[in-house]
Amino acid sequence: MPPTADVKTELAAVRDPRPTARVAELTAILRFSGGLHSIAGRVAVEAELESDLLARRVARDIMELYGVRPELHRVQASGGRTGGSFAVRVIDGGETLARQTGLLDQRRRPVRGLPNKLTTGARPDLAAVWRGAFLAAGTLSEPGRSAALEIACPSAEAAMALVGAAHRLGIAAKAREVRGVPRVVVREGDAIRVALAEMGAVRTAQAWEEMRQRREVRAGVNRLVNFDDANLRRSAQAAVAACARVERALEILGDEVPDHLREAGELRLSHRDASLDELGHHADPPLTKDAVAGRIRRLLAMADKKATAEGLPGTESAVPEGFED
Repeated sequence: MPPTADVKTELAAVRDPRPTARVAELTAILRFSGGLHSIAGRVAVEAELESDLLARRVARDIMELYGVRPELHRVQASGGRTGGSFAVRVIDGGETLARQTGLLDQRRRPVRGLPNKLTTGARPDLAAVWRGAFLAAGTLSEPGRSAALEIACPSAEAAMALVGAAHRLGIAAKAREVRGVPRVVVREGDAIRVALAEMGAVRTAQAWEEMRQRREVRAGVNRLVNFDDANLRRSAQAAVAACARVERALEILGDEVPDHLREAGELRLSHRDASLDELGHHADPPLTKDAVAGRIRRLLAMADKKATAEGLPGTESAVPEGFED
């Protein structure tokens, strides 16, 4: 099951018995899933939800908390959603419900953010606000470089209110606008885990964290493998370039090569993949890697000096394209 579905399935089963938390969750669901509408000149409260189970739960909470019986309808999805959705609608008594939930102020003006009593409430109420907002409009992507927990918001004020509640819960969340839609985004892995746990999706938080750790370990292994591969490629290219230059140096100098420099050059050509330290062990008598490197440098320098004096291509000319040392 996709991460978002996992979270919503688990959150839909959370039932906080505290009345203030139930009110906070229900109000957040109403605010983030539709809110207020005008139908035939009357204020209607409507929530458009993705699942029949959640719609029935919201309808039941409205009846139990406010004594109002909502209408339930299956509707064509809107707002970029796919598939069908379910509408919980209150027309008769809608304005009273809107006032009681804080979606309308005392002057009958819609509250663009969230009711102040919710965002300044106790910790369980703040968690309930986030739970309701996620159930209404939240998404969670899989762990990775682009992992994010996001909640689409009905207004910038609602986004800022949700960010404020997040900070009080210790969740690092930010408000941003994506294609004209205000959103609250949690990106850092630990913050996502905390947000899931605070909302009540403890099981999903643990599973998500385990998946994140596995992917981080796998990514670390891949980085090391790629690093080793790159080092091997560079070493192979350097060996090809060094051997090509030594061959050219011996060709340029001919019989003029001092014996100890010729021996170093031939040692390089006889053991093309060996390191300088290994070349030193092959020498007779054995040499240090610095001694081998010094002799090969002098061989190349002597050959390049003669090539310059005689107008000949130097040792670098023998290096294949793309294998430059």
